[in-house]
Amino acid sequence: MSKTHIFRELHSNPKQPLLLPKVWDVGGARIVESLGAKAVATTSAGVAWSLGYQDGNATPVRLLGQLAGEIVKAVSIPVTYDFEAGYSDDPSKVIENLKPLLDAGISGINIEDGTDEPALLANKIEAIKHELSSNGVDLFVNVRTDVYLQDLVADEKKVKETLDRANLYQSVGADGLFVPGLSDSAHILKIAKGTNLPVNLMASPELPKVEGLAKLNVRRLSAGTALAQIAYHRIAHLAADFLKDGDCRVFETEMMGYSNLQNLFSGRV
Repeated sequence: MSKTHIFRELHSNPKQPLLLPKVWDVGGARIVESLGAKAVATTSAGVAWSLGYQDGNATPVRLLGQLAGEIVKAVSIPVTYDFEAGYSDDPSKVIENLKPLLDAGISGINIEDGTDEPALLANKIEAIKHELSSNGVDLFVNVRTDVYLQDLVADEKKVKETLDRANLYQSVGADGLFVPGLSDSAHILKIAKGTNLPVNLMASPELPKVEGLAKLNVRRLSAGTALAQIAYHRIAHLAADFLKDGDCRVFETEMMGYSNLQNLFSGRV
């Protein structure tokens, strides 16, 4: 059974939504795998920041491909990659940008509409699916719509707008629907019941735990940028204290053991 097939199956359990702590490097990927994660997912923001770029389709595609390859080699579970908006408005260029990730062996991508017209993303999805079919490649295409995150329409229109987009994206081959910013339980249930696509949400303090999400027909929950933001905040805090007066006691804090980190990569040369 291929990793992509396994990844697809992870979206099919109505009682157990797929939980994805989003990472931005190989170390993070190995950590979440060691903790029992069923798949590895990247955060575009975390990846961009770690490579010295802003989030928002600014990271060079060649760097994305290199990182994807290293992550896939380092873990035994499926890897899904945040592909932002495909790094181009031209569907043919989006395909070219995707090829390094496909060569790396990823099992899925996120691709988003942002503030663009839905038709643009539909064209990209259709082109991607045609390319995959022509080459006998399977890839789980999780489509992100920013209706809620970007507050694209009035509140009373958001459910319908999201479902209209879901229907459009599904018609051209989308495999999943990601609705970041959605946290209202009534809206979640309407959207989950109104589409055949497995619904993916982004972590929010307003969301219920996994059992509650299952009751709302949610099939996937991702951490978004949260882990990256927390990690960088912690680094900034400790570094600032250390730079203030060189007091090494700032490092008397909870940390992962050196040997534990080394063991994550035993056998790699």
